[in-house]
Amino acid sequence: MTPEPSAAPMTLTTVVASTRPGRVGRSVADWFTARAAQCEQFESHVVDLRELALPFFDEPHPPALQQYTHSHTRAWSRIVDASDAFVFVTPEYNGGFPAPLKNAWDYLVVEWQHKPAAFVSYGGVSAGTRAVQMSKQVVANLRMLPIGPTVSIPFVSERVEGGAFLAGKIHEAAAEHMLDELVRTATVMRRLRRETY
Repeated sequence: MTPEPSAAPMTLTTVVASTRPGRVGRSVADWFTARAAQCEQFESHVVDLRELALPFFDEPHPPALQQYTHSHTRAWSRIVDASDAFVFVTPEYNGGFPAPLKNAWDYLVVEWQHKPAAFVSYGGVSAGTRAVQMSKQVVANLRMLPIGPTVSIPFVSERVEGGAFLAGKIHEAAAEHMLDELVRTATVMRRLRRETY
């Protein structure tokens, strides 16, 4: 898609959902972030929830009020507020998404609104698809727009060598399709936010 002539690059934030030792999520996210960096419409960044280390939600006020009392919440708020689109890289735990991802969502409300959300999921035979379906319900409730195209990686451990994820043609094609859709929706929704606020 051709960007608007004077439009500054949008900020795409890729969030690594898994925090457990031995995870492969960071290697998958590093591959996707490098792939997204080739998209001139986006400035691509990664946020690793293990490094972010948000404690279990500990704000005394409802997040919709934005009356934050902790520095970690304010820092997270700035990251999310500055982002135009999100990609959540997630495994599937017991048919759902990891608890740290839900915790990260729950910290904020306003900052998520009117921004597209996409998903890169991985796992065994199910490739994390049930986690994505559950996630779409949550982000929609945050007034985000979950897009249709996803990247699904079955039997992910077979594609990790030396700590690096080795994408196949099908993953590259899916990532390109997803990024194209993210550009379209993020462009329109950035305009919507400017007109609304």
